[in-house]
Amino acid sequence: MPHSTKKELILGVMVGTAGISLLALWYHKIRKTRITMNLPKFLSLGKKFNSLTLQDETHSEQGASAVFQRRQLQILEKLNELLTNMEELKEEIRFLKETIPKLEEYLQDELGGKVTVHKISPQHRARKKRPTTAPSAATNNSSEEAESEGGYITANTDTEEQSFPVAKAFNTHVEELKLDVLLQKVDRLRINEANKEESFELLCDHKEKFSEEIEFLWRLARAYGDMYKLSTNTQEKKHYANIGKTLGERAITRAPMNGHCHLWYAVLCGYVSEFEGLQNKINCGHLFKEHLEKAIQLLPEEPFLYYLKGRYCYNVSKLSWIEKKMAATLFGEIPSSTVHEALHNFLKAEELQPGYSVSNYMFVAKCYVDLEESQDAWKFCNLALLLPIVTKEDKESHKEVKKIISSLKR
Repeated sequence: MPHSTKKELILGVMVGTAGISLLALWYHKIRKTRITMNLPKFLSLGKKFNSLTLQDETHSEQGASAVFQRRQLQILEKLNELLTNMEELKEEIRFLKETIPKLEEYLQDELGGKVTVHKISPQHRARKKRPTTAPSAATNNSSEEAESEGGYITANTDTEEQSFPVAKAFNTHVEELKLDVLLQKVDRLRINEANKEESFELLCDHKEKFSEEIEFLWRLARAYGDMYKLSTNTQEKKHYANIGKTLGERAITRAPMNGHCHLWYAVLCGYVSEFEGLQNKINCGHLFKEHLEKAIQLLPEEPFLYYLKGRYCYNVSKLSWIEKKMAATLFGEIPSSTVHEALHNFLKAEELQPGYSVSNYMFVAKCYVDLEESQDAWKFCNLALLLPIVTKEDKESHKEVKKIISSLKR
């Protein structure tokens, strides 16, 4: 190869190498500058991302809280439904226990060739039917609708005309009484537990004549409450409680300043709550408290009202967490009371009427037991045992007092 060609080749290589080096240096500088320039933008973008993430997290927390509350309410409703179904199942089992032995007797009689009258449900056997002088087709239809295939009675709570007869047949000839005479007779009969049913019958006999009179109306509501207490059949109790509550509601609407109307409406709300699920039970409890407070304002010297308020306070102090939570969901506030408040009201009833009732003494003793004041609990247990047993409630309270005494002896 000629010498001049070698020189050209070497020179070309050197120029190429220098060009590549310059190109590499230029690329390195440009890349570094871009990285430096874009870093603040990247950091700014990061801040924006964090801000958006924080907002999203805040919204998601609020959403999660709302979802949690909805799920909590759904759980409470499911529990309420479960409790209601359990109560219905218990009633079905009780009815089957009553019916199966009678069914066996019936089958034995049929197989033995005896002619027997078909048996019906226990509530129909328990009471005699009210005689009617002129039965109509409408009456027959209503009685057929009232009794279902299984022998159950369906209570139509918005009407009083139902097939729930009272124990004694009503007189075919009713003695017409003036309103004041009727009310005096009803109040006098009701003093004795054994005559409360007769008092109820007397009011029903004059229902059409005096149904618009407030003094008659609240007494009729009270009489339905009495029948609730006297009845031993669940369906009948529910029937009397619902009709009484309807009458009580009518009475307070027409006479909002009559303390007796509020008193007996509150009582009947309490009776109706015994057959309701958790949600309706709490609703009835809310109505009970509201109208009890109004009755106390209008009748401040009535010991029965303070006894009832004591019962309410005592029961609220024993409410479970789930019942308080449900009440808070429905009314926006958790019902609260203490054993001290309950005791105060029971003692107020005793102050207004010493020896008011066995039940009042029993609850006073219970309060003192809860407050760990056994000396006072003993005192009121002994006072309770000194009172005569007149009503079914007295009898039950007397048994409870003996249980309290047994616990105090341990």
